[in-house]
Amino acid sequence: MSPSTTPTPPPPPGKGTPVAIGLATLSGLRLQRTHPAAWLWLSLFVVAFDQATKFLVNRFLDLYERVEVLPVLDFTLLHNTGAAFSILADASGWQRGFFITLGLVVSGALVVWLWRLPRGEKFLPLALALIIGGALGNVIDRVTHGYVIDFIHAHWGAAYFPAFNIADSAITIGAALLMLDAFRERHT
Repeated sequence: MSPSTTPTPPPPPGKGTPVAIGLATLSGLRLQRTHPAAWLWLSLFVVAFDQATKFLVNRFLDLYERVEVLPVLDFTLLHNTGAAFSILADASGWQRGFFITLGLVVSGALVVWLWRLPRGEKFLPLALALIIGGALGNVIDRVTHGYVIDFIHAHWGAAYFPAFNIADSAITIGAALLMLDAFRERHT
């Protein structure tokens, strides 16, 4: 047999094998930091989930109809022309354009902030993505209906907390995470 036709033994397990090369590539990908804008998928999910729940509530409940979910939680279809907790709901109508503009401007500013974050950030992009998704979910309501659909109504006995929706929940959680991130940053 000539030396060129002699079969070569397989390389020993380790650096040169395809498995080792594949694992090194995977670990390199895992270590590579994702751009914070990738968190915008969470914003899109929040908007979709918010709009889907509002569609279902609007379809199956009449205005002010109450369905008890738990002893402390009802689903009640409500229309909110104001801001959070129905602030300015009794205003003359100027608030619709104001809140649409405010929601779009704030969302745009947060997208720019999110885009400029360094790779590897996790907590702050999560907070910003939740706020963006919640704000846009409520803007969609204001544009399409002229009001925000609220339906989650928590209460303790006869004491009712103002009704809210998934978008409001995302904004609240995002704002809490934003404050927590600022607090963490101050103490590191």
